[in-house]
Amino acid sequence: MRTIGETSRETGVAQHVLRYWESRFPQLRPVQRAGNRRYYRPEDLMLIRRLDRLLNQQGYTVRGVQQLFESEAKAKNDPAAMLRSIRDSLAEALAWDDRAEAR
Repeated sequence: MRTIGETSRETGVAQHVLRYWESRFPQLRPVQRAGNRRYYRPEDLMLIRRLDRLLNQQGYTVRGVQQLFESEAKAKNDPAAMLRSIRDSLAEALAWDDRAEAR
């Protein structure tokens, strides 16, 4: 587990942005221990990297990411919706990769 400072350095996301994201995305819930210190687990770091990519590289708004996460949560209970979500995520990743290669 990593502190907020370590997480910020590792992901390149400022500490105040991490705190803001915690207030906007219920999926991001670091463990809080004595002294109210935040400790981020590996799955939190994966989510932070995804949020950074969606918000800062792919142009999503906070509300857009919230809607994306809501649709993904619903898709977990619907196999066809889950497959559509996976397909859309793959298409999104491929498009991002194509743009990165074009630079």
